[in-house]
Amino acid sequence: MLFCKPKSTGRRLLPRQFYIHLLCLLFLTLNIANVQAEQAPLTLAEALSRTMAQNPKLRVFDFRLQGTDGERMTADQAPAYEAGLEVENILGSGATQGLDNAEYTLTLSSIIELGGKRQARTGVASSRYDLIETRREAETLDLLGQATQRYVATLALQEKLDLASQSVALNEAAFNTIKRRAKQGAAPEAEMLRAKAALANSQIAHSAVQTEYEKRKMALASMWGETQVDFQRLKGDLFRFEPSEPFAVLYQKASESPLIRVYASEQRMRDAELQLAKSQSDSNVRWQVGARRYERTGDSALVAGVSMPLFAGSRNQGKVKTAMAARDEVEYRQESALLQLHTLLFDAYHSRQHNIDAVKRLRSSVLPELSKALELTQQAYERGRYSYVEWTAAQHELLSTREALVDAATDALLNQALIEQLTAQSMTQRQAAVTR
Repeated sequence: MLFCKPKSTGRRLLPRQFYIHLLCLLFLTLNIANVQAEQAPLTLAEALSRTMAQNPKLRVFDFRLQGTDGERMTADQAPAYEAGLEVENILGSGATQGLDNAEYTLTLSSIIELGGKRQARTGVASSRYDLIETRREAETLDLLGQATQRYVATLALQEKLDLASQSVALNEAAFNTIKRRAKQGAAPEAEMLRAKAALANSQIAHSAVQTEYEKRKMALASMWGETQVDFQRLKGDLFRFEPSEPFAVLYQKASESPLIRVYASEQRMRDAELQLAKSQSDSNVRWQVGARRYERTGDSALVAGVSMPLFAGSRNQGKVKTAMAARDEVEYRQESALLQLHTLLFDAYHSRQHNIDAVKRLRSSVLPELSKALELTQQAYERGRYSYVEWTAAQHELLSTREALVDAATDALLNQALIEQLTAQSMTQRQAAVTR
């Protein structure tokens, strides 16, 4: 026991003893609270919220955006001013010996950009910023889709773990029944040994599912960067489905999702890069002004100069051609992505419908009939009309069908998660079936 009632001494409890008992009570209360928190079931909404808040892949986009914002600030700067100092006619021979005939020229120079280069640079930086934002949305969808799929797979294993427990219970009940009949001489000892082996096999299978279930929970927790699992079970209904929209509507939404908008953002960035390449065809004008001092006479004079490179347009044709090729490539990659998206969405849509129909038929007709058949087979076995093989076959058939039901429901929800990921919208107004 953690506590013992203090033995009555006729005196008040000493302060030291009081604090010891108070600390023990607080320790026990915290332990109970922690156990209750650990046993709280995890919902899909909580799993997705943790993934969005804590997944490291999403955090890197903040730094990428900060870096791109810095590039935009740099691109928006005007050309820098340059100060220069030239000294001529010094340290020579004859008339130029020493510094007596020196000429000092102090200059200030810069560049006048033509062709809208500054606007083109800022346009590239801004379009790159928008592209990173769109990629973050697409990455968020991908991670949420992965988290949903892992959640569904873990929930399915939770159902299979319950099935494994049912299998152990059925085999244990069968073993007890056969053991009792063997003692009465109504069943051979071989049947009892087979039932005992079947019970052991079901316990081994239960342990294997339990191990896989713990591994899946760990994989789910890793979506939000955890290395320990702080939940015991998941909360959800694996067998509830909502009607979906027609395929044509879903495909229209998918073609407007961030997964495809990434290409549109990239197209805008390539257009901005092409505009920047074209702006380089216009030569910049370099200007220079300054003052010159003649050391021999003590006179001063102003100096000024303007220069610009020749044939800049023809020398820049290669960059323009490269930028145009990069821009045109995006269009065809987008068309290819749309074709792949259509195929993937089509398969997911029809696979989901097929599995939903299978779940409905299994639950409405197949499972009730097999359950009734098992009940009748067991009764017939106890009366000596059926053999042990027929009884175990009925049990195996029922358990296999229940497992098939779980598999069909799992496939339906996994395909639903994929559809929601591709369309960037929930098929059930943000209320996924597994969270009900």
